[in-house]
Amino acid sequence: MPSRDKNSQEGPDVRGNLIKISVDGESIFVNPDEYKPQMTKQSASEAAPKRLPKNPKPKEWDSKAYSLHKIADYKPFNFVDGEGVRCSLYVSGCLFDCPGCYNLAAQNFNYGRPYTQELEDRIIADMSHDYVQGLTLLGGEPFLNTWVCLKLIKRVRREFGHKKDIWSWSGYSWEELLQETPDKLEMLKLIDILVDGRFLEGKKDLTLQFRGSSNQRIIDVQQSLKAGKVVIWHKLVR
Repeated sequence: MPSRDKNSQEGPDVRGNLIKISVDGESIFVNPDEYKPQMTKQSASEAAPKRLPKNPKPKEWDSKAYSLHKIADYKPFNFVDGEGVRCSLYVSGCLFDCPGCYNLAAQNFNYGRPYTQELEDRIIADMSHDYVQGLTLLGGEPFLNTWVCLKLIKRVRREFGHKKDIWSWSGYSWEELLQETPDKLEMLKLIDILVDGRFLEGKKDLTLQFRGSSNQRIIDVQQSLKAGKVVIWHKLVR
């Protein structure tokens, strides 16, 4: 380690080819060709690449192989999971493993309780109120729980037609879902709104409408299928 600065000269700090650095608040002159500062543990951690969510290949994750037909929660009459008053079903199990996930417990396929006919009947009864705009599917990953979600979606369509809308969140992007298994494609074609994409901590933005990170999109599913390209929900504000 170079010696402490004992020079009391006035004017600029020039000592041949030496450079001036600060160590613990004191000035030290060092040879830039010989001195290399040690990286602190914190700096090394900050420099390391941040972990990202998993990226499955098309059809790599089969819902039948993972889903245990369980739900993490059911929340009727809420105002946060989409437009208007909604009945929200949180399914259990997700493989994307997004760092910063807001519902970590629901990543476990065995978390929560089984989906039952009794619960389904209750959801339909709750949705029958005129002030309820629709159903929301979250998780967990709805598209890895297609047995549960399709059963409920088809019941909603039988009972209400398209008078009630159906929203779903997914870690899959729109483009990925178009390359997925038949059950996922069937479910996609039956819903109205898809909030797509993994949650990315590096793009986190709590000011966004119904989303956690700026890479996610609110997609009008039926208009997108007709247009053959992504059509963003027309009521998007931010």
